[in-house]
Amino acid sequence: MESRDWSSDVCSSDLYTFVVPIKQMQMKLAVMTHSTFFVEEDKILTTLFNEGMENLHLCKWEASPIYSERLLSLLNEDNRKRTTVHDNFYLKNEFELGGIHLDTIDTPIPEGYKGKVSRTCGDLSLLKDTVKISKYVFFSNFLLPKQENSDTKTYSLDLLEKAAKSGYINKNVYAMGNINLETIPVAKALGFGGVVLCEDLWNRFDIQNQTDYRDLIHHFQKIKRAIG
Repeated sequence: MESRDWSSDVCSSDLYTFVVPIKQMQMKLAVMTHSTFFVEEDKILTTLFNEGMENLHLCKWEASPIYSERLLSLLNEDNRKRTTVHDNFYLKNEFELGGIHLDTIDTPIPEGYKGKVSRTCGDLSLLKDTVKISKYVFFSNFLLPKQENSDTKTYSLDLLEKAAKSGYINKNVYAMGNINLETIPVAKALGFGGVVLCEDLWNRFDIQNQTDYRDLIHHFQKIKRAIG
């Protein structure tokens, strides 16, 4: 097990332009669902699939599984195969989903499960070992600002560059955290295999007051172009 301590204060955004490209590759894009169910959700997700979304992560912590069942029933078979579930793992077989995702590195695989498994890891020192046992890994602390009274580890851009050059970051590691149009080029330069889109997408739509989601779709199209 790697024991190197990579933690540090994260750097400010004005340093992003100084990243030296380490690797250039075709990046992949994963989209995390909004944490809350809402009326237009199935329509938005279907439109995103039609616009080229290939990897949806259904993540509704502590919500009743009956709502996940209903949402999945409104997606067609091909789109369900592009969906990974973060809890209520029985949904994987019941709806023939693409796989399951474990949100902590010590969460055990369900007994008897056979299929694709991805994981979340927020500790650079554990990243190599986590990648070895996963289809791919979400590195959850990408360029997060340091917060007071928080145990969340943060990593400076300099340390991320060193980690990339040491082989900790590769095509099976997706950057998750502070992902937007400004930071995607940084993730690409560092050699991340993909990015995970969440708040930056869903902040474009007010689930309580909006029905028109064109701004959200337009932003998704921009993100798709940015990852290349």
